[in-house]
Amino acid sequence: MLDRDTPIQKLKEKINQFIAERDWEKFHSPKNLSMSIAIEAAELMEKFQWADNTESKNLTKKKKQEIEEELADIAVYILNFCSLYGIDLSSAIERKIVLNSKKYPLHKSKGNSKKYTEF
Repeated sequence: MLDRDTPIQKLKEKINQFIAERDWEKFHSPKNLSMSIAIEAAELMEKFQWADNTESKNLTKKKKQEIEEELADIAVYILNFCSLYGIDLSSAIERKIVLNSKKYPLHKSKGNSKKYTEF
């Protein structure tokens, strides 16, 4: 499966099936899923702990695989959350890009790392 060939809905269905087969739905409250996303994000950050910028960009094959697995864990929880609570992730992302383009107009944000409240 490749990104260019795989609709998000198909991934949601696979995740839902995996969870249903294991009778895990009862554990997937908004609290638990949001905590799981944060926990997995922390595990991703741990892969870069103490690395400088150069080291974080030049990954070994093993480190890249570890990072892919952490990203997949995060994505699975996000897609599960979206599926359970009727969130269309593609639409949400599109809306967020529009909102961010208003908060970060090109003439103020290009090449600038400041938060929009600091412009």
